[in-house]
Amino acid sequence: MRGMTGAALLLGLVSLAACDGREESAIDNLANGANASQVENNVRAEAQALMEPLAPPEPGTPGGLPVEPAPAEEGAIDPDSAQGAAQVVQGYYGLLEEQRFSDAQDLWNDKSAIGAQDDAHFAARFRGFSEIHANIGSPAEIEGAAGSSFVTVPVQVYGRLKANGKPWYRLRQVVLRRVDAVPGASEADRRWHIESIGAYVAPPADEADNATQTAQLISATDGLARKH
Repeated sequence: MRGMTGAALLLGLVSLAACDGREESAIDNLANGANASQVENNVRAEAQALMEPLAPPEPGTPGGLPVEPAPAEEGAIDPDSAQGAAQVVQGYYGLLEEQRFSDAQDLWNDKSAIGAQDDAHFAARFRGFSEIHANIGSPAEIEGAAGSSFVTVPVQVYGRLKANGKPWYRLRQVVLRRVDAVPGASEADRRWHIESIGAYVAPPADEADNATQTAQLISATDGLARKH
């Protein structure tokens, strides 16, 4: 049975090669004593090389992150700062890239709709991608409300669709929350957690409206509950 399966797989790979004139190399490999696994790896590598490269839009262009106002300061980052929140976002997408979905989910507020999902449902969100990457932008200023602090971090998410190998690009924003030093707040509560992820919305030109818009985004994005 295993031999039949391997033969069928090899036939499919040779057929795939035939679509773009590579059947000769596949057959030559077999004639020269290469096994089916070697041929499969070679054909897959060649097919991967022919895929459209991932090329996320540059900052300041449509679909790109906002242009950075200034380089990030070097040195240790205060985990309670806005940059500390951006590090959490960077870690989150790094875990998704490594397909460590359970660890990535741990960075969500565990009382939110997504943070409370079981592992299988959370992982299923990403089953349509063969690879996931992200570029992290500069966080906004921290805003305070009802004993909590919030910060928004823009993210350029990009990857490759598993179904057809096509590139996929989206501009997102991640809202993070941490509880301030209030009675009953645990150490975990006082760390940044992801509250919601939604479509990117450029900050208003009038900075006086910034706090109002941030509060509206937190309540509207993804419909996630904020309960403690």
